[in-house]
Amino acid sequence: MKQAVGGLVLLLAMNCAAQFQLPLGSSRDSGSEQKKTRVTSRLLTGTVFDKSDKPVPNAVVYIKNTKTLAVKTFIAEDNGTYRFPELSPNVDYEVYAQRNGRKSATKVLSQFDDREKPNINLRIDVNK
Repeated sequence: MKQAVGGLVLLLAMNCAAQFQLPLGSSRDSGSEQKKTRVTSRLLTGTVFDKSDKPVPNAVVYIKNTKTLAVKTFIAEDNGTYRFPELSPNVDYEVYAQRNGRKSATKVLSQFDDREKPNINLRIDVNK
């Protein structure tokens, strides 16, 4: 009798398991969760300011790829803005600005920063 009951329990367990199995590649919450799209490139923007928060036009902004050591430059617009499009999301970048021999602090755009359009403002003390 014990073997018959044990076999029946096993049969019921297998039947229940078969009813709740999901096809491969799906989940119960597939409709409730949205997948985050992966960023394939980034656009870095920012503004170069002086110590009194005024824009610094014509400052040269440098960006260095820390993997390849390649350096790109951008001459800031009249309102102090700059932009570097098509940056790899898998690389750290160092960015700084220079004007009339004065240099800003170097800031890092990390590969762990997952923003598609990060903004980094830079400051130069041009009055020294």
